Amino acid sequence: MGREAEVHYSMNPVIGRDARVLILGSMPGHVSLMKQEYYANPRNQFWPIMRELFGRSSEFMDYEDKCAFLMHQRITLWDTIHRCTREGSLDSAIHDEEPNDLPGFLEKNAGIRLIVFNGTKSFAVFRKYFKEEPIGQRDLVCLPSTSPTPGKYSKTYAEKLKEWAIIRNYLL
Repeated sequence: MGREAEVHYSMNPVIGRDARVLILGSMPGHVSLMKQEYYANPRNQFWPIMRELFGRSSEFMDYEDKCAFLMHQRITLWDTIHRCTREGSLDSAIHDEEPNDLPGFLEKNAGIRLIVFNGTKSFAVFRKYFKEEPIGQRDLVCLPSTSPTPGKYSKTYAEKLKEWAIIRNYLL
């Protein structure tokens, strides 16, 4: 028998000065919420993909190092969902979601040129709540999830890396 559905809240965004790319997950998984670190599950491919995309040869020392690395690249992280109920960590178990204030966030961070959705759930929630909201001259791209959980649209690491490379075009 599974765990009882719990109320979860998203974490604060990871953002530095002059951000150009906003990467949105849906809601962090159990491991990430417990550690208060984005993509904390060691099987999640997010951090290895970021390292490879930007040519970092050394491992990250800790979460602060990971965040500093992203901010240096002018990438910010956040979630489409502010609050939800969920049993476990799967996106398919998310219910009663309430979105983050993405229009307000984008208004304060006008330099963001690309919004990347880390998986289909993040994109679906964004479209559900913000299809009528002005997002300015920003491109929207739904990329394959970096989650370790196989999904309907699972891809290999190499396939994900190739698709995720689009974000470099917005950081020039």
